[in-house]
Amino acid sequence: MPKITPFLWFDDQAEQAMNFYLSIFKDSKVLSINRYGDAGPGPKGGVMTASFELNGQVFTALNGGPVYKLSPAISFVVHCETQAEVDHYWEKLSAGGKPNQCAWLDDKFGVTWQIVPNILIELLSDPDPVKAGRVMQAMLKMTKIDIDTLKLAYAQS
Repeated sequence: MPKITPFLWFDDQAEQAMNFYLSIFKDSKVLSINRYGDAGPGPKGGVMTASFELNGQVFTALNGGPVYKLSPAISFVVHCETQAEVDHYWEKLSAGGKPNQCAWLDDKFGVTWQIVPNILIELLSDPDPVKAGRVMQAMLKMTKIDIDTLKLAYAQS
């Protein structure tokens, strides 16, 4: 078990959220599901926590009721190598959710994700501020990131 694990608070959708994420990410699995007993506070037999792994990252989801809400102040970055990978995660995670600007989206459970091609970081880090600036301007016009458009902006003379 890693020392630090993201812990997600849901009203009553922890198991549904876990299953949704497991269906999207390869190399994923359920680690454990703990259920409420007689002592509550949730309904007896209902899911209290669900621990799962997505591509080597462990998460825990809690059915804690409507006390707290998820916020974009915390998000998860999915690093992608190809446009096909960007398209896959964008399509799956945004289904029923809300796309936002510059690679950000909120999924149908309210969890915020960033679907980021690695080349974006590479191009934005170029020592030539003019090239990096063109890439930044191109990115600011996007919701889902388009790698070819970034490359065109970078290569302009």
